[in-house]
Amino acid sequence: MIRLKSLHLRRGTKVLLEKSDLTLYPGSKTGVVGPNGAGKSSFFALLRGELHQDAGDLELPPNAVIVHVAQETPALPCSALDYVLDGDAELRTIERELQVSEHDGIRHAECLARFELIDGYSARARAAKLLSGLGFSDAEMANPVASFSGGWRMRLNLAQALMRRSDLLLLDEPTNHLDLETVVWLENWLRSYPGMLLVISHDRDFLDNTVNAILHVDRAELNLYTGNYADFEAQKAAKLALQQQAYDKQQREIEHLEAFITRFKAKASKARQAQSRVKALERMERIAAAHVDSPFNFAFREPDSSPNPLLRIEAGVAGYQVDRPILSRLNLSIEKGARLGLLGVNGAGKSTFIKTLASEIPLLEGIKTEGKGLKIGYFAQHQLDCLRLDESPLWHMQKLDPATREQEHRDYLGGFDFRGEMATSPVAPFSGGEKARLALALLIWQKPNLLLLDEPTNHLDIEMRQALTLAMQDYEGALIVVSHDRHLLRATVDDFWLIENGTLRPFDGDLDDYTRYSQEVRQAAGQARLAASGEQVDRKAQKRQEAEARQRLSVQRKPLEQKLAKIEKELASLNTVHADQTARLADESVYAPESKDELQVLLKAEAETKERLETLEMEWLEISDQLEQLV
Repeated sequence: MIRLKSLHLRRGTKVLLEKSDLTLYPGSKTGVVGPNGAGKSSFFALLRGELHQDAGDLELPPNAVIVHVAQETPALPCSALDYVLDGDAELRTIERELQVSEHDGIRHAECLARFELIDGYSARARAAKLLSGLGFSDAEMANPVASFSGGWRMRLNLAQALMRRSDLLLLDEPTNHLDLETVVWLENWLRSYPGMLLVISHDRDFLDNTVNAILHVDRAELNLYTGNYADFEAQKAAKLALQQQAYDKQQREIEHLEAFITRFKAKASKARQAQSRVKALERMERIAAAHVDSPFNFAFREPDSSPNPLLRIEAGVAGYQVDRPILSRLNLSIEKGARLGLLGVNGAGKSTFIKTLASEIPLLEGIKTEGKGLKIGYFAQHQLDCLRLDESPLWHMQKLDPATREQEHRDYLGGFDFRGEMATSPVAPFSGGEKARLALALLIWQKPNLLLLDEPTNHLDIEMRQALTLAMQDYEGALIVVSHDRHLLRATVDDFWLIENGTLRPFDGDLDDYTRYSQEVRQAAGQARLAASGEQVDRKAQKRQEAEARQRLSVQRKPLEQKLAKIEKELASLNTVHADQTARLADESVYAPESKDELQVLLKAEAETKERLETLEMEWLEISDQLEQLV
């Protein structure tokens, strides 16, 4: 169990958390959301012990194993498979002890028993399965870590984290650098993860498919909502509506009190009542107005012209080396108003195709014909490196279009949340999301009639993703999108093209059809590898053994689950009672002299309720631990 009690957390002068209370139970899977800079990553650093609270308490389970994904990967000579196995520190320790204890029979036997207990004999197979799920081929598993690019090294770090047995798994934007197929695989893996999961993500589909609670971090507050992201949106909207109603009601009350004070403060017969209302105003805890507006407000500017077709390729061959092309037999025409999503696994050639369309790399063979007046807007993550770090967003806009007035540039940048001093501050300290927003702002200003977007949502928070989605829906030009953000694809594209086996073809279906198709392709490839290795598996016997094991577990788990359900029911009831008691204790009238007896009864009842809650929570934790051991 993780518990925060009245916790304060600051970074420099910025307050990230203030009087925060939170309880997370074992086995829970929680998505952590909130605007960039709200403190989500700092919250993770707090849980890892890298930051310490300024006040309040943080309670973590003793000896809990907390795992997170490393952000850096040294250029190591060891193989990808060995690097992933290194994630299981206990396994590696036992392996070393086995080597040095060969001549000590008793110690060697103890090591073998521990090795078997942690399932060491299947460790290499489990590591290979993780790597395969994350898109590595059998041959690539033997390649040195140093041979992989940055994005693939991040996958290695993710595999290493998943390899380690853990009580708490912290994932910070795990879907960045993953393709759609691998995101779906990760969702399935996380659903079967037995420990507690906390995942920071701006991908709403990913959250909907993996978590059962949402922790919203915003305005130095932590608010926990049950359900997935769709449930969170509905609950948050209802909460904001109630908050606005309470705010409006309080404002009417304040106006009434102030009117009375103004009217009677100088009247002797009403002076006491007026003074009483002044004190009531001073003691009143002010309710904030509900804020639901997005900080982003922008739209694509209408293109000056739109030829039709915009671009055509005949008998095209694309790649970087003539003798090793990546794509061939390219025959396509991009029509005015086309809205296309590009599908395919990482490494299939999606980025190569986009770069070819954008003329960043030339066709190796074939003919590319551009329509008269074609104006391409190309966005990719590497373009963030083209920003001048010592210059401001306003400088970039003025450099792009010096003829436009400064105020117009400022107004435009404000739509991307570059306001005030931020518009004139150097880009260097900006976060990845802020740099991506600036790159998008520069692209949109140029009024392209063909938009090429290669993973545009990486580093963008949910509010910015939604704003970009709405802008793309209203965009009048043609667009081609590469993205693992399924919400963006569903909302903005009409048709899909699939890059597979070195060529491009239309895909007849939607994203759900493609998910099923890609899983079938993966399964077929896995069966082919199994057949090639000569391994034979008695599927019938395996299924029978699995069914028997499930039956045994079910018999053991059922009484525990019934007891757990009973405790959860009592916890829900007591939490309601405790909330009511807390609200009554917050009422000033209960502290009046004439309510002394009532107050004593209430305090005693509140203490008894709190004690019973703590007892039930400990029982819940013990039974949950027993159930985890029966997985």
